[in-house]
Amino acid sequence: MSFTEEANKLFDSVIADYHKTDNVDAPIHNPYQPQTIENVLYLKNWIDTVQWHLEDIIRNPEIDPKEALALKRRIDKSNQDRTDLVERIDSYFWEKYQSVKPKATAVINTETPAWAIDRLSILALKIYHMGIEARRSDVSADQHAACQKKLDVLLEQRTDLSSAIDQLLSDIENGNRYMKVYKQMKMYNDPNLNPVLYGKK
Repeated sequence: MSFTEEANKLFDSVIADYHKTDNVDAPIHNPYQPQTIENVLYLKNWIDTVQWHLEDIIRNPEIDPKEALALKRRIDKSNQDRTDLVERIDSYFWEKYQSVKPKATAVINTETPAWAIDRLSILALKIYHMGIEARRSDVSADQHAACQKKLDVLLEQRTDLSSAIDQLLSDIENGNRYMKVYKQMKMYNDPNLNPVLYGKK
């Protein structure tokens, strides 16, 4: 089984686990051993899934402004956690392939494996939720058809992205491509870099 076949299966299981309660405050029960890539992938998709639903909640036009602000802060924290996990995934690949000597003709990819896997995680959520919309019985035939068409495109995207990720990993392993790990330079959460925050010191 390829890396993305395992990842897609894992992401689908995370989303199913979350929807047993469908509660953004439900505790996570990560079944994988700490320090394994499976554990990190499970946690990554769990955070993505919770944030998906936080984004739904905050768009309620009748939401209390104080609640909305608290949710915005929570989403900001979630985004930082997601970024940190992407860096952990890239560190896993960096360590896995650090002994590979790139060929003289090797080129660098436009994004690291982990950022592509981040998109794969989000795609799993889009497919799950579009599948729900495509199966609704309380909508018009036109809306049902439109949602099914979108679902078909999302499934095709997952196939293509999975293939591209597996090819990228193979190219890195064989020395045809090389990777670098760039730590994200996020500034808005840093009290030393956000003018609004350091201006209050």
